[in-house]
Amino acid sequence: MAVQTIRVDQQTWRFEEGGVRFFLLTGTERALLIDSGMETRNAKELTEALTDLPLSLLNTHTDRDHTGSNAEFSEFYLHPAETVNWYNHGDPKGNVLPVWDGDILDLGDRPLEIIHIPGHTPGSIAILDVKHRRLFSGDTVQDGGIFMFGPMREMHAYRCSLQRLETMADRFDEIYPSHASCPVPPSLIGELDSAAEKILTKAIDGVPGEMFGNPVSVYDAGPARFLCNPEKKEG
Repeated sequence: MAVQTIRVDQQTWRFEEGGVRFFLLTGTERALLIDSGMETRNAKELTEALTDLPLSLLNTHTDRDHTGSNAEFSEFYLHPAETVNWYNHGDPKGNVLPVWDGDILDLGDRPLEIIHIPGHTPGSIAILDVKHRRLFSGDTVQDGGIFMFGPMREMHAYRCSLQRLETMADRFDEIYPSHASCPVPPSLIGELDSAAEKILTKAIDGVPGEMFGNPVSVYDAGPARFLCNPEKKEG
């Protein structure tokens, strides 16, 4: 699959691969790839065309559409709570370099703060680009389809994570999600929280659907569509 490379600024690129995107950030000393695509298997090659800085990989989480080029790396940053997801992928490779909530990865005059935001997956993280005032949100904050079906997804935890991000919204001006529109405004966080509350309290109804052969309930909640377990009793 062809990947489109878009330059955001002199130190930031986004790679568009159909319905998912990943990012390259550089500092004065090193470079960081945030996720590695879905069908993409040459993310390292793509980045080498843009920078010759030493490159590391960080995964916001390990759903398959975020780890396509992980095998190119002998090690990668990941929140330890996400290993329960990663090691269910059959034959995962690479050493996990743990990152914890509040950790700072400094690329050289470019500090990146790790924010643990469980809910979509247990170890989902957001990355706050402190000086550029950008939040890289993975799948948690977006205006597309948010997967909340299958094992290890939890809507209550998702709401807690959104509410925490709201308390930090004065620290970023834009949000760069892995799916759908990019960038999106910080106001989307509160809208998603309100939508999740409506699902949990059954204020809106889901419509039966299917995703990857799995039955789901689709909630068109306004700011995004939530795909949830049909058998799960929310609330």
